[in-house]
Amino acid sequence: MINSIRGVIGFIFLILNTLLWAVPVYIVGILKFLLPFKATRATLDTMMDWLSHTWMFCNNAFIGLIKDMQYEVSGLEKLNREQWYLVMANHQTWVDIIVLQKILHKRSPFLKYFLKKELIWIPILGFAWWALDYPFMKRYSSDYLARHPERKGKDIEITKKACEKFKEKPVSIMNFVEGTRFTPEKHRKQKSPFRHLLKPRSGGIAFVLSSMGEYMRNIIDITIVYPDGPENIWEFMCGRKTRVIVKLDILPVSDIPHGDYFNDESFRVEFQEWLNILWSRKDERIEDILKG
Repeated sequence: MINSIRGVIGFIFLILNTLLWAVPVYIVGILKFLLPFKATRATLDTMMDWLSHTWMFCNNAFIGLIKDMQYEVSGLEKLNREQWYLVMANHQTWVDIIVLQKILHKRSPFLKYFLKKELIWIPILGFAWWALDYPFMKRYSSDYLARHPERKGKDIEITKKACEKFKEKPVSIMNFVEGTRFTPEKHRKQKSPFRHLLKPRSGGIAFVLSSMGEYMRNIIDITIVYPDGPENIWEFMCGRKTRVIVKLDILPVSDIPHGDYFNDESFRVEFQEWLNILWSRKDERIEDILKG
């Protein structure tokens, strides 16, 4: 009963805290929409960054009050808030997002996710994402391109234009490479060659690098391990203690294969092979941590 009460209180706080900070986010967002000038953008962006970090700080502080979070983190000393990053991580539970927000808070630029352009029309959330400068991407399906070959490559151009606002503003773009959360059932259906991971998908990373490659200098490769087993978000809120081990590696973008991922099949194969090797090393690391 006590654990359930803790979980209910936790969810209520997170919802109320989000609604509370949504009000000033909307106010600043409306000003950004009405005053789309370079002279005002810097000030409004600074205000929006403060709101984002304060919302995250409140979430982290509250979770620290109701839970005994035991973090074992290595590699944070290599981060710089003034750098552009592509962040990659294995994905087991929605708790991963809470963990990433905690360890990267004030150590890297605020985490953002590439969103489909259609999501901007979602009531309330769409405008908030726009106000917070989440990058929206335009992707054409293979069927659409077959009917309209003249549009090939236009999606990258559209997204590049949307990312121009990050030219003078460092950002961290988050990508869960597996595309979904790990479960034994998904692992079995995929026939994944890895023990603790699903097969990595290279398209998302390639899209980010194609759109923002001129700004990105480093990749943050993050390995998240729950030695006592991953919890879903409800179990996390109800539980008293959670132990998590996080390893960060910085990979220079200059060290990874470069080419035209979307039009060069041989390069696409090379890029996927590079990612598979990276994922094999991550799988070995997870195995070593669990055995240790």
